[in-house]
Amino acid sequence: MRKFLLLVLILTAACGALNPPTPTLTPTETFTPQPTDPPTETPLPTDTPTATLIPTETFTPTITPTETLIPTPANTAAPTVAFGTFLSMESVTTPGNLGTVLSGQALAFINTNNRDAVGDVRTPQPGTNVQTLYYASGSGGTPLEIMQMPASTADQIYIAPTGDTFAYLRIDNNPQVGGLYIVDLEIGISWLMVPTNSLLQRGLLNPPSWSPDGDQIAIALATGYDIDIFTIRRNGLSPQNITQSGSYDFWPAWSPDGRYLMFVSDRAVCASWIPGEPDTCDGTNRQPPRGGHIYLLEIATGTVTQLTQEWVAEPPRWLNPRQVVYSSGDPLFGDPERALYIIDVISGQARELELSANDDPLKLAEAWSPNGQLAFYQAAGASNDLVVARIDGTEIARTSELNFTRYGVWADWSPDSASVAIGGVNGQCPFGIVLADSTLDLLVRGNPPPSMCEPRFSPDGRFLTFTGVRPDIDGRVDVYVAQSNGFGSRNVTSALRGHIDLLGWIGGR
Repeated sequence: MRKFLLLVLILTAACGALNPPTPTLTPTETFTPQPTDPPTETPLPTDTPTATLIPTETFTPTITPTETLIPTPANTAAPTVAFGTFLSMESVTTPGNLGTVLSGQALAFINTNNRDAVGDVRTPQPGTNVQTLYYASGSGGTPLEIMQMPASTADQIYIAPTGDTFAYLRIDNNPQVGGLYIVDLEIGISWLMVPTNSLLQRGLLNPPSWSPDGDQIAIALATGYDIDIFTIRRNGLSPQNITQSGSYDFWPAWSPDGRYLMFVSDRAVCASWIPGEPDTCDGTNRQPPRGGHIYLLEIATGTVTQLTQEWVAEPPRWLNPRQVVYSSGDPLFGDPERALYIIDVISGQARELELSANDDPLKLAEAWSPNGQLAFYQAAGASNDLVVARIDGTEIARTSELNFTRYGVWADWSPDSASVAIGGVNGQCPFGIVLADSTLDLLVRGNPPPSMCEPRFSPDGRFLTFTGVRPDIDGRVDVYVAQSNGFGSRNVTSALRGHIDLLGWIGGR
């Protein structure tokens, strides 16, 4: 431990601020020759028309600095990005049985404003402004308290697949305290990675992404005039800007095998947003992008390849180490259609999920089967039908029996692609446990309470977890775990008070 702290202090200088963009000096250089030319040519009356044209032509570039100095959304320089210097390092108590819990499939959840056992559980009590991160074994057992943090962090906690390290956002006006922290539970320390109070970078929300082995984290941050993607190791060493294109590069996501880092960029439309660079979009009145095309960065070679031709306005997602799923069209901004796609990253072949007959223009709340052959979605039209279709466009099943509100569905396929769990979101969950096969024939249809929100199968396929609302106890939310067939559910958080948020499955790797 002492050797580690000594190493950290020695390497502090390696984590300093990045250089800001170099200012364009072109207007000054082009203007320098002008003072020597007028005295020579102005005495010649016959050359006066020619002489007056020369200053006019050479003086034209002075318009450029005037435009670039006007603060507009396209070219307003952001503060220089800096990484932490370990001044906010803190010790963390690592639970003794953490390794046992993480050896199998485990759940991560947050308990906010927990109350003690005094008083009636049905009676609201004042908040504590504190939240606690818990891990719980998928097979049962008492939840393991991992760490307390301010309640303002909310669900801005990003756990590595291994579960032994995570990042979280601590909001504080003091730049020495507020920022994105990394917590290494293996050695019991936390440290400030990026001093910032928001992951909203130039209007785009950018959650960080962990590599599968939990050794590196990727994050998109606003630099001088654009957004770049940085990687940094969990020990704080070797921060790198891995894009530096001058364009907006955002929404990083590691592939499940760690071979690629996927991201979205507008570089095919705007080569750069930096003033003075070739083909820059600066000063053109072009608005900053809300999306872009999907790109792949191969980790071993550093090669960047454009993966898609479609413009995406939502983060794409890895379905498995070889396939990526994404959508095109954003109905929240007036697009009349929202199409679904799946692409093979090796062959580059993209396929749109389009029904061969009576296609649905708006496909929402999609869930792709892990084998890439089936897709579940909500057809937003005259009715909110639930649909399962094959990738070849064949409609397998459609039902209006489960009437969820638009944007109110959450579905997850079992790892073997044989069944799909269907629930609600944001506490709007009118049904109990619902489990269907690939033809939407119901295997389980439970009655609330509890209702079923945000169901998720464990990666090994043994368990199904969800949050359940108890309207009989002041709308209390708890985390439940059931067998993968939907039976044998048990309440994991019954001993806790306060609000519960389920983060997902971790460990077991």
